[in-house]
Amino acid sequence: MSYYTNKRIEGNFTNVMDRVIDALKEEGFGVLSDIDVKTTMKEKLDVDFRNYRILGACNPPNAHKALTAEPHIGLLLPCNVVVQEPEKGIIDVSAVDPKASMASVNNPDITPVADFIKEKLERVINSL
Repeated sequence: MSYYTNKRIEGNFTNVMDRVIDALKEEGFGVLSDIDVKTTMKEKLDVDFRNYRILGACNPPNAHKALTAEPHIGLLLPCNVVVQEPEKGIIDVSAVDPKASMASVNNPDITPVADFIKEKLERVINSL
């Protein structure tokens, strides 16, 4: 089982980032965190790294359902979406597969939430 879904597209990194955030909003996600790996690597290690951002995406109604059903599920939240530029002008956008990440949770009440969020994240990726 793959732990992510992704799509590679040509474009400008900043423009694709904007499109990803807009697509997440269209599916009811907010971005709770935005980790700029490139900047962090430069500041902390003085290493030049490719454009690489990790977005912590949250769909509040479904996060509430998951947290109500399983009190420690916050360890697996939010859903990460990665936007990276492995080659100049080629942007790879990937989203975690919540079914894969929550497969170890032994709680049947989590399955429908994971299924629903997986569909929403796949729509985000496919819309780009």
